[in-house]
Amino acid sequence: MGPVDLFAMVLALAVLIGCVNHIWARLPPAIGMLLGSLVVSLLIVGGDHALHLHVMQWFRGTLGAADLPHLFLDGALALLLFAGSLHVDVAELNRRRFVILLLATVSVILSTVVFGYGMWALLGLGAAVPLAWCFVLGAILAPTDAVVVESLLRRAGLPASLRASIVGESLFNDGAGVVLFLLALGVTQGGTIHIGHGHVLIALAREIAGGALLGIIAGWLAALLLRRINDDGLQLLISLALVLGCYRLAVLADLSGPIAVVAAGLCLGSPSPRFGMTPGTRSVLIGFWSPLNQILNTMLFLLMGLQILGLIVTPIELVPIVFAIPLAIVSRLVGVAVPVALTGDRIHEKWRATMILTWAGLRGGISIALALILPDSPWRTQLLVFTYAVVVFTVVVQGLTFSRVLHSAYGAKSLESHRF
Repeated sequence: MGPVDLFAMVLALAVLIGCVNHIWARLPPAIGMLLGSLVVSLLIVGGDHALHLHVMQWFRGTLGAADLPHLFLDGALALLLFAGSLHVDVAELNRRRFVILLLATVSVILSTVVFGYGMWALLGLGAAVPLAWCFVLGAILAPTDAVVVESLLRRAGLPASLRASIVGESLFNDGAGVVLFLLALGVTQGGTIHIGHGHVLIALAREIAGGALLGIIAGWLAALLLRRINDDGLQLLISLALVLGCYRLAVLADLSGPIAVVAAGLCLGSPSPRFGMTPGTRSVLIGFWSPLNQILNTMLFLLMGLQILGLIVTPIELVPIVFAIPLAIVSRLVGVAVPVALTGDRIHEKWRATMILTWAGLRGGISIALALILPDSPWRTQLLVFTYAVVVFTVVVQGLTFSRVLHSAYGAKSLESHRF
């Protein structure tokens, strides 16, 4: 069996898990799909050992041939980010642009540094895993997942400003996370970074600003075309060409593809008559991109769960997870506390925002994809184990308890008064 057979099998499993979750479990779709895929993975592993079916070997070979991590980073991520950006309140996003910029850059850098040093120092990994590889792991786990966060926030009532901060950060911090990942990975391959000379900030500024400018120009040109065309099919074709073409052009120009796609989506979603779409076009595009977003989201989390089949670990390698998960939360807390402290909000509002932003820092598909494209090294399996553990914990535990944390921070009555 080949990749087509794998795709058909994954679709069948997605339908099965989705129906079971929708009818009985009633968990948020992303969480239900991830947990269901983990259960399926464990059943396959158990059946393979008991009945000697060699299913694991086939899965590993097929998943490796399909090159799923690069497929996600070079294609699916662009589609998901664009679909998410169409639903953003652009006016509120603009009002919180300073905080969102800090969260998408400073927060990612701080989280990477805190987690990298923490894993190297607290666990005594200096003798086993070099500091540069710990920074690679920190960069992998620094960005939050826009798909999971958007799915989570649909079920929660949040103040408009805080919702804009969370959604905006999750859309934009992928670009900064990828830049830091590539810089840290380059160090492990013999490259050098002069800390304190502004090289990291310059690289971030160039990729983010350049990607945003490219996305705005591409989105504006697409909006001009969409306003002159009444054919629904051609409008959808233009939107698809915009997403994939803009992303690939940004990558070829050594700019941030995720930032370019988000900027293009925000440009189309703008209420401005000079940039945005007409109401009719908006209805057509939303009607197409919303179901596509759900389908891609379902497939992504199912494949994330199935990727566990490719890991062969010993029990001793699972022990550091006890430290990795709380350290991921602490690094996220430090990363969001500094930007929030620079806002003009009152002290108790800063505390609430820090608490919510920390617990809304769910990691997901981009962390998995970055981890899976790591080159072969003595530490690759360890890094994969840490990544999977943090992703599963944040998606499942933080995702399921987010509403409780939200009510704890605001209180039921106060939260009700803030609802949209």
